[in-house]
Amino acid sequence: MQRRTVVAPISGIVGILPVSAGNYVTSQTEIATIDDRSRIVIDFWVPERFAGMIEVGDSVSAASVARPDDNFDGIVSAIDNRIDAQSRTLRIQASITNDDDTLRAGMSFQVTMTFPGDSYPAVDPLAIQWGTDGAFVWLVEDGKARRAPVTIIQRNTDSVLVAGDFGEAGAVVTEGIHSVREGEEVRLVRAQDDQAQPVITTTGS
Repeated sequence: MQRRTVVAPISGIVGILPVSAGNYVTSQTEIATIDDRSRIVIDFWVPERFAGMIEVGDSVSAASVARPDDNFDGIVSAIDNRIDAQSRTLRIQASITNDDDTLRAGMSFQVTMTFPGDSYPAVDPLAIQWGTDGAFVWLVEDGKARRAPVTIIQRNTDSVLVAGDFGEAGAVVTEGIHSVREGEEVRLVRAQDDQAQPVITTTGS
């Protein structure tokens, strides 16, 4: 009887058996498939340009094609060691907890990962000026004005992301711009309530 007893190597859930009573089986016969559905492992591929940005333990979000409105959080559990030469992609595995047993092995998923983008100074739209050589802003360094050419990266409702040589400047001029000259001192004005009202705005990122 010991030779005829089959012991499952893992705990899990058995599906429909491919054999029935009376079938002749050998050591090569598949008699059952067992799934441990406590966690689901997802294979996905990312473009090679993101290969250096992904590490084991990074967060992922997955949505099943069968349940597109439900998002499941997981982590990167394994990263392949090479880029596929044909597709120029890197194979990644993610592990997702399946506590409610709502997911099944073999499901299709749409996987989402987020990566940090580039950082740019954010200036008030009023600070952007235009000259014959393009856009520029007036920076304030050690209390004096410096003209700095900039490239506009993105326009938002209340700010503009720009790229340029900001050096050690901590502020840009937003009011009284037409009176500013290269190398001249920048003076702050005061409002009628005697509270300081700077005519500059601090840059951010």
